[in-house]
Amino acid sequence: MSRAASPIAELLGVSKSFGSAPAVQEVSFAIARGEFFSLLGPSGCGKTTTLRLLAGLETPDAGDIRLGGASALLLRPYERRLGMVFQNYALFPHLTVERNVGFGLERRRVPAAEAARRVAEALTLVRLDPGEFGPRRPAQLSGGQRQRVALARALVLEPELLLLDEPLGAIDEKLRRDMQLELRQLHRTLGVTFVYVTHDQDEALTMSDRIAVMDGGRIAQLGTPAEIYERPRTEFVATFIGESNLFPGEGARQVSVRPERMSIAPEGGTLPAGHTARAGTVEEVIYQGEMLRVLVRIAPAHRCTVALRNDGSLPRPLPWSSGAPVQVGWDPADARLLEAG
Repeated sequence: MSRAASPIAELLGVSKSFGSAPAVQEVSFAIARGEFFSLLGPSGCGKTTTLRLLAGLETPDAGDIRLGGASALLLRPYERRLGMVFQNYALFPHLTVERNVGFGLERRRVPAAEAARRVAEALTLVRLDPGEFGPRRPAQLSGGQRQRVALARALVLEPELLLLDEPLGAIDEKLRRDMQLELRQLHRTLGVTFVYVTHDQDEALTMSDRIAVMDGGRIAQLGTPAEIYERPRTEFVATFIGESNLFPGEGARQVSVRPERMSIAPEGGTLPAGHTARAGTVEEVIYQGEMLRVLVRIAPAHRCTVALRNDGSLPRPLPWSSGAPVQVGWDPADARLLEAG
């Protein structure tokens, strides 16, 4: 059965306000079984509220939430067969790691021997040795280890849905990148449906099967990482996901071109055949190791960026320096005409 034919979760016209402030407005989407689905957007866009609605921690003002094809509006959180990992991990400081991981099993009165086995398996799954880390308390763990314990505590309940609310936000960048790949691998190993909230575009692009980009409590665009990045629909999506150069289009619409799709040549030089060209002046050349970014002023109030891969093929010395006249351009096939508004 295809994913589209068997969604594990659906939001149908869901809205939620807090007082007079709307947090989620008429949001609809379906999540396929086994999918890694991300809710992506800036602070205050409604992504965490959407996750809490799915978890049963908030009640919608309108619309329906369906799990496994049936309405879940009357189900309490513990009846929804899901696990949740919070950004602050929410570990009990007075309990050991094994007691933290097994807390939900204790509340469900799982027999002690089975609970101990499942706790050990969950810790092993997140690469924490049960014998070494089981007796420790959260204060004796690093940030990355606490994150793994929170993940094990959710997985030990064998959920059908695993909800993750910015779980990597409190750890350093290098560890966060390592954990992104580990979470992706864990998802593939378990086959559990992941619903992941993040404000980090790279994180969403790296891990997700599909992404719902949220803006102002609504879904601005829903699609695969490649669809979202290569074919943004609106200015918000084009500029929030990665970087885009915006040029005047038809009427109130704009044309978006990614910096890595831009070409550049010295004044009097030749751009690739068929490229749309603009004359400009180099403002700055930024060296970023594997990439060079050339900032070009093409009008008094309009600047664009050309991203060049530092792969050994660039001319030496570089022909671009501050104040140099240049041409920039792009293949019309790489441009996207954005929707108005």
